[in-house]
Amino acid sequence: MLTLTKAHAYGNDFLYLPAEQALGRDEARLAQRLCDRHRGVGGDGLILYAPTAHGARMRLINADGSPAELSGNGLRALAAMIVRGRPPGDDRDVLIETDAGPRRLSLVARAGARLTFRAHMGSPTGLREETLQAGGESIRASVFSIGNPQCVLLGPLPDDDRFERIGSALESHPAFPQRTNVEFVSIESPSRVRIRIWERGVGPTESSGTGACASAIAAIAHGGANRSIEVIAPGGSQQVDWTDDGVFLTGWAEVVWEGTWVAEL
Repeated sequence: MLTLTKAHAYGNDFLYLPAEQALGRDEARLAQRLCDRHRGVGGDGLILYAPTAHGARMRLINADGSPAELSGNGLRALAAMIVRGRPPGDDRDVLIETDAGPRRLSLVARAGARLTFRAHMGSPTGLREETLQAGGESIRASVFSIGNPQCVLLGPLPDDDRFERIGSALESHPAFPQRTNVEFVSIESPSRVRIRIWERGVGPTESSGTGACASAIAAIAHGGANRSIEVIAPGGSQQVDWTDDGVFLTGWAEVVWEGTWVAEL
């Protein structure tokens, strides 16, 4: 039997399993089985975690079984799990160790089960614009990493057909040997953008923490937006601030249930 916790941020949902319970198992197959929305529990990814002195260590496996370096929403939901287990009034920062490096989160608000954090997400690397051929189109995109690979398209949001056609084509484009996350970004004002997300290894998601950061970075660097910006995804809005100290992401997460998996794997 496996002990699972489910949490989400803006509809971007994850299953959390103590890393010790995954020892000796095929982790890719485990993620595929647990994240299946009809024959499993359902989730955008499986996060294996282990407590540390200042928070936890996490490793993310996408719903399709592929590994991922980082999830902004996933690490924030893990921070919510940690803070829930602390004594009342213990609001120390949470340090989450990820495959993209450590990320520090500060609790800024509580509203029932929802905990809002401001997370230091690091700084973009390799930021540039490229022209790519994908889905039968020539596309100008912002390409870089914010702990994981990102490809951002600035312009009007696509309809469903173009979203799936271009999103899937760019995810597996030869320019991205490890595949990439894809965001479509419409700049509504210097301080607000609206986005759609095609997540690597998952497909369409309601929200993405690193995707929100990437959308803001591209809008600021290549679209003239302000360095403090609201990013609105289908699941809700998050705040991104790009300062001299790096990129900071503010948003909420909540734990929704804890349970035991009893079926055969």
